[in-house]
Amino acid sequence: MIEVVASMARGPVFLAGELMECLITFTNPMSHLSTSASSEMLAWASAQIHCQFHASESRVALPAQGNKQDVQAESDTVLIPSRGERGQCVLDTPPKILFCDLRLDPGESKTYSYSEIVPIDGPPSFRGQAVKYVYKLTIGCQRVNSPIKLLRVPFRVLVLQGMPEPPFPQDEEVSPSNPFLEEEEASRRDARPLERALDMLMITTSRRCPHMFNITNMRGKVAKFCIFKTVYRLGEDIIGTFNFSEGDIPCLQYSVSLQSEEEIQQQYQRRPGQAVGVTGHGRHMESCLHTASSHFSLPIPLNVTPGFSTDTMILRWRLHFEFVTAREPMEPPTVLQNQSEVTVWTGAEHVDVDTFSWDLPIKVLPTNPALASYMSHFTGTNSINI
Repeated sequence: MIEVVASMARGPVFLAGELMECLITFTNPMSHLSTSASSEMLAWASAQIHCQFHASESRVALPAQGNKQDVQAESDTVLIPSRGERGQCVLDTPPKILFCDLRLDPGESKTYSYSEIVPIDGPPSFRGQAVKYVYKLTIGCQRVNSPIKLLRVPFRVLVLQGMPEPPFPQDEEVSPSNPFLEEEEASRRDARPLERALDMLMITTSRRCPHMFNITNMRGKVAKFCIFKTVYRLGEDIIGTFNFSEGDIPCLQYSVSLQSEEEIQQQYQRRPGQAVGVTGHGRHMESCLHTASSHFSLPIPLNVTPGFSTDTMILRWRLHFEFVTAREPMEPPTVLQNQSEVTVWTGAEHVDVDTFSWDLPIKVLPTNPALASYMSHFTGTNSINI
């Protein structure tokens, strides 16, 4: 028996275009003191990245695919990373050979390093109501005259879409190079595209430009709403304020929900005019009768998917507001200036109300993948015995 362990040391979340590194260790767990211990042999091992696409048949009408046999003969030595997986393989990288003809004595282990650039032209990881995109690193191993064994390590990919172009070319030097530190300069050069992307992300999401909105219904003005920006990154708090003192219509209650909209592209919709799938990710509700001002704070979870679009679907983000207003003016309780006794004010038992809603589109972008790794349900590690 040989134990195979794959581990992504930096974490299971990567930005598209980033270098992914994984250490793969092959171990013969038998002790050399055991009487039954013997050397173990592996013919070869290789690794590659692939992305699986799965769509709900009740919501997505995909073109018919030819019948493909998902069976691999025992003597076949071709690695098919998506073998046994649901859906379609929409992206894969060229396989990289880790070794050929590996021999492990009892108690011996060998570690190989796999590195690959996460494809920049693929979709992000996403698990929605109708569509799923799942990334995996697949390691294939085979003994002589034995079937191929597959070890899969799922990981998450974040994609920067809708970002402005950097103000300088990717290959432009922004600082003088040091001829005496060639290795350090080379490592900096490799990390520079990722650093530039993260810098642009921070600059884009750090800009504050207050947006003011007058909230009205058919009877008049309810409140003034202020939000400090409309572009956020994962993990940020969305903060907004209401000013009810400028309103003419009493507001009894309001709620704010953070929602994502999953829309199937028209050519792939199962039914014409198909409804958009809406998923809630947090809600704030507050009673606000006779309140001059109020505010809310909604955190954007680190494990959700930023907005993106593909040929099949579009994911958007919005704030969904709901208001409950009174149809008639409601006088606030009066308190005399020199009153010494405690006064209890009882609200009206019956109030005629109106309700209305409003949607405010926002943009959600990725965050630093190292930060997102802390809240990932992936471990970046997996193992198999062959």
